[in-house]
Parts: sequence; structure tokens; C-alpha cells
Amino acid sequence: MLFCIIVLFVCAFIFPFLYAATWYLFLMLMGFFVLDILLLFFAKSGIVAARTTSEKLSNGDENPIHLNIKNFYTFPIAIKVIDEIPFQFQVRNFEIKKTVKASSETEINYFLRPTERGEYHFGNLNVYVNSPLQIVSRRFTFDNNQMVPTYPSYIQLRKYDLIAFSNNLFQYGVKKIRRIGHSMEFEQIKEYTQGDDIRTLNWKATAKKNALMINQFQDEKSQSIYMVIDKGRVMRMPFNGLSLLDYAINATLVLSNVILKKQDKAGMFAFSKKVENRVVAEKRSSQMQKILENLYNIKTNFFESDFSRLYVDIKKNINQRSLIILYTNFETLDGLHRQLPYLKGIAKNHLLVVVFFSNTELNVLIQSQAKTIQEVYDKVIAEKFAFEKRLIVNELRKIGIHTVLTQPENLTLDTINKYLEIKARGIL
Repeated sequence: MLFCIIVLFVCAFIFPFLYAATWYLFLMLMGFFVLDILLLFFAKSGIVAARTTSEKLSNGDENPIHLNIKNFYTFPIAIKVIDEIPFQFQVRNFEIKKTVKASSETEINYFLRPTERGEYHFGNLNVYVNSPLQIVSRRFTFDNNQMVPTYPSYIQLRKYDLIAFSNNLFQYGVKKIRRIGHSMEFEQIKEYTQGDDIRTLNWKATAKKNALMINQFQDEKSQSIYMVIDKGRVMRMPFNGLSLLDYAINATLVLSNVILKKQDKAGMFAFSKKVENRVVAEKRSSQMQKILENLYNIKTNFFESDFSRLYVDIKKNINQRSLIILYTNFETLDGLHRQLPYLKGIAKNHLLVVVFFSNTELNVLIQSQAKTIQEVYDKVIAEKFAFEKRLIVNELRKIGIHTVLTQPENLTLDTINKYLEIKARGIL
């Protein structure tokens, strides 16, 4: 509008009759400008806005952020919201525009996906308000400086909370597992019903009762399960924004909950140059909180992992035969062979499950169609590395070490599968 008035003033040098009309237009614009200022600034608190977040953010998940805005103006307003979100997200163009009716309130929701644990600091919540005249903007700043910690994925924890007890496990992608044999935990003698295993018939009780009676067994409880997280160099590789270390941390949290719900003892520790963040395997009510806090506090410089120190620590501190689930990564057979003597030593006294990762980026490269000589070369190298992963699995299985080769996004489900399989087969 100002530009048009300037053009009219220039034209007034050629056409003098435009001069007076242009002044009227300019004064009219100034009148609307003053009116807009009065409309917006006459009220002391034209709007009130507040940001609501959960007490903690869930790492690797979409976390909802709620903005509540109340309009006290007697006319509809157009707002532009600029929330100063934590620097870790590196979002520099955050902006939400919305229209709010007169004397009403509205909610704005957006989502943030953190990819690292730690403290996330929100800054001010800035709201720019325009009246229907759209000439002046008034800025409202709500000093909502707040810190929200980001913990391992408790959203996944809730999602899989009942997965071990559902009758429809296949809906979640969990394999049906054939039970082999029975555990030694006797529960009760009960009357035979169709479908019961006739091998468990109790002939003495049958003779006394004059009806078919069977022995019923239950899963063994109070078994010690330790989750060991390698926080060395090999766990630094990122997939979908999260490092392999954070995928392992999220899976450990979910699996710990399943273990405790199955009445077993859950414990964990992490290692690289030394063993840290230890939680002794127990099944107290406070155990999940202990594990959560230790997982949150795992920090690393991604040094080379010392498996010899891990072997010595396990031999010294874990006296009872336990299930040890080791989250690590091997890219080559040579890398495995360097650590194989220590893995064999651990497997002598404990049931060892080695969990490591397939490279999803290599899988994409293998499935793509090669068109140039360079692409053919890259595809062959990718297939070589993928084949080595399968050789690592066979090498470990030959010496009696259980393995889980999984994609990072399927880690939680696959580790739950393996734990349920071991429980069902009664091999611990």
C-alpha cells in the first residue's frame, strides 16, 4: 500500500490532480494504522498462551507438544506461533499460523522426535497477533523456559507391556514357540481335560480319585537375566537418526519390563574400556526405576570395547548361572575372532545370547539394480559384507552361543522373541 502511494506521488508530478487524492489515501492509511495499534494494544492481556509437555520425552519416538492459546479480544485474530524448541532438533524455521475466533481458545499440537538422551531446554513461546486489518503485529512472549529430560523409549515400554501375556502374539510379529518338555517347577495336580498332555498323567492320584489326574507344571521363576550393552566404537553407527547404542538402550528398557512381569530377575550393565552402570539382577518393585535411571545416565566416548575386562567382571560378580543378553555389533569375521575366546569363556558358565545388527543401508544397496561398473562393484562389496554377517551367526552357533541378527528397528521385538523362546524351551 505504501509503495502504491509512493508511485501515485511520483505520478502527481506529471498529473497534478492526483496530488490531493494521494494525500487523502496516505492519511486514510495512517488512520487505519493508528486504529490497528489501538485495537491490538488497548487490551493489556489480549491473549494467554501456555506450552504443555510430558514430564520426560521418549527417545526415538514422536512426542506430542500441546500449545493452548486463549483469545480475550472481541474480534477474531490471526496468530503466528514461533516456539523456541531445543537446539538439539536444529529446526530454524519453526512457525505455525492459525486463526482464533473472538473470545475463544484453541489448541495447537505438534510433535518432536528426539534422537539422543539428555536435557532438552525449551525457550520462550512467541505469539504474533494480527487484527482483521492485518497492518500491525503485536508480539506476546510467554517466558516458558523449561527443561525436559529425554529418557529411553518409555512409549515402547507401554506398547509392549502386555506382549508376553497376550494370546494373540502373532499380531505383534512375535513368533509362536513350540514348548519342548517341562520345567521342574511343579504347580498342582488337576483333573484331566481334553487337550492336556497325557504324558503328565499321575497314576497314583488317578487311582485314588478314580478319575484321570495330571501333573501341572509352571515356568521356572526368579532366574537371573542380565542385559549387557556394548557402548564402544562399534555401537556408534546411526540408523534413522538413532545410534545403535540408543536402539540397544530402548530394547533393554522394554525387555526388562517383560522379564520382571514374567517373575524373573532383571539386571544390566554397560561396558567399553571398563564396566559401568551396573544394576544387580533383582525383582523388587523399584527395579524398573533403577534400570531406567542407569540407562538414562549411560555416557560414552565410543572407545574400543575391552571384552577381556567384560569376561573378568562377569566371572567375578555373577556367580549363579544366568542368561546374558549381549548387545554388540560385528562387521567382519576378523572382528569376531578377536573376541571369540572371551565369548567362549562367558558361555561356559552362563547362557549367552549375542545380539548384533544387520546393516539396512547395505540391504537397500543389494536390492537396487546396478547400471554402471561402479554400482556393480559397490553391490558386490555390499553382498560380501552381508554374507560375512551370516558367517558370524554360523560361527557363534557352532560353539553353542545363541545369536540374534536383527535390523535396528526390529531389535525390541526380536530380543523379546528370543527371551520367550528360551523360557519356553527351558534351556536356562
